[in-house]
Amino acid sequence: MTAVESRKTLRVGVFALPDTQLLDLACVDVLASMSYEYFSLLGEFIPASILALAPSMQISYISTLQPGSFIPLTAQVKVPCTHHFSDPAVAPGQLDVILVPGPDPALDFSAFKDATSWLAAHAARPETDILSICTGILIVGEAGILKGKKACGPRGMQDELTKRFEGVKWVGEELRWVRDGNVWSSGGITNGNDLVGAYARLSGRIPGPVAETGLILTDTGDRPQRYETGKMVWMLGIVWQTLKAAVMGLGKKKAA
Repeated sequence: MTAVESRKTLRVGVFALPDTQLLDLACVDVLASMSYEYFSLLGEFIPASILALAPSMQISYISTLQPGSFIPLTAQVKVPCTHHFSDPAVAPGQLDVILVPGPDPALDFSAFKDATSWLAAHAARPETDILSICTGILIVGEAGILKGKKACGPRGMQDELTKRFEGVKWVGEELRWVRDGNVWSSGGITNGNDLVGAYARLSGRIPGPVAETGLILTDTGDRPQRYETGKMVWMLGIVWQTLKAAVMGLGKKKAA
């Protein structure tokens, strides 16, 4: 068997609703930077021994939109949708990893019941990993797969999440990411990079030298799982910036 024939393929689905946060979705590139395809672009910079271990990656961009249309993200970016969630190519059993970046939290998620049922069917398969980024936890929660599990979600939304989804142990005030079974969840936005870094190291999907090389190349994976500052310090930071903004506003009124 040749190296090409024996090379594993990691099938990754990015499930993005309209108006998803670009920075949430972008963490998939940390994972893609550990692929055979990416390493091959770097030529002799990547040693042959590491290249031989690198998995191939097949990444699909899945939405409630039709294939060929564009998924609108923040920062006026649009990503082509490769598959509608009902496509047999992305049915349960056809993907190894589903990354769920965060959409606008004000969305009416009851309008996406078919899509959340699709996600729940994937999560019911222990061999399929679900990675939730920021407000992606709202989609995962609506899918009904968090009950009885530990989960993160945005640090400033912990009270809301507690009220919205019962039977979940919320740890997002203290941790950037957490794993419970095949469900991995992270805090806000760039915590997705921390989550993907931890996933690469701990999931068993990526050989160690490949994962570490990818994390070196992307300069990620070094922040600790636990936040360096407590909730009170975090909240005081927001209060302080609010007061500064109020003072600046008074200054502008006087100048006028």
